[in-house]
Amino acid sequence: MKRRDFIQNSLASSAFVALGGLSLQSFSASSAKKHITILHTNDVHSHIDPFGADHPRNPNQGGAARRASLIANIRKENPNTLLLDAGDIFQGTPYFNYYGGELEFKLMSMMKYDLATIGNHDFDNGIDGLYAQLPNANFEFVSANYDFKNTVLDTHVKPYKIFVKDGIKIGIFGLGVKLEGLVDKRMYKETVYNDPIETAQEMSRILKAEEKCDLVICLSHIGYHYKRNPERPSDLKLARATKDIDLIIGGHTHTFLPKPTIEKNSVGESVLVNQVGAYGIYVGRVDFYFDDAKNVIANGKSIVV
Repeated sequence: MKRRDFIQNSLASSAFVALGGLSLQSFSASSAKKHITILHTNDVHSHIDPFGADHPRNPNQGGAARRASLIANIRKENPNTLLLDAGDIFQGTPYFNYYGGELEFKLMSMMKYDLATIGNHDFDNGIDGLYAQLPNANFEFVSANYDFKNTVLDTHVKPYKIFVKDGIKIGIFGLGVKLEGLVDKRMYKETVYNDPIETAQEMSRILKAEEKCDLVICLSHIGYHYKRNPERPSDLKLARATKDIDLIIGGHTHTFLPKPTIEKNSVGESVLVNQVGAYGIYVGRVDFYFDDAKNVIANGKSIVV
């Protein structure tokens, strides 16, 4: 994409928000010592090609090749970039019906995705079908509340992964939606679902207190919010119930947010919650800026592909 088009297609950026109780007056992005960029997708659902020019809602939008170009340009701008996916990579076009996820994983590997979590549709060829495609993925999967102990995915999916970019330690864990009633039991077999909010409380404590991460990110496929069922676990409830998460990257509900929602956690500090719709039409971008003491401010936006 040309730089002019890239700027025009970038939707409204959020105002800078201080994380961890930091005062915005402490420092600015221009004076920051370190800059980490997080790029993310969710619910791509096997959409490899862009939508056609005559599509009523998304003409000429999306497509894996365009997404790859966009990601490459941002990486040139900031090499300290992570690329993440919040699940439902599979199911939605004939590419999945014919190739069973092989093409999706190979293209994501070419784009150099760093990490993904597992969505309910990623079981659509069964847990054995998902396992069979793992050799095509040059990136790892995290899920902290799915217990795969008695399945073929045992040891292949970890609860969390830690990255270090420019001296900044970034801990990322995954969460999945309840599969019972949503996915046929024969598809996920002996996978055990654990409460995502309780799991997140423990995972974020481990990453912040024990692993000493400077940034804690949750890759969530539990859904942004449920108006008709407010008791159901969601990203907004997760943000309010925990205290050590800086960013929640969501999926499942196909919620489009032009910029991250800012929620207050259990101790009154800001948490960013973002989700970028579906089908690879948008890429989410969140930039974190650190000073010498590793205080952090952030802003984010969604970029149309």
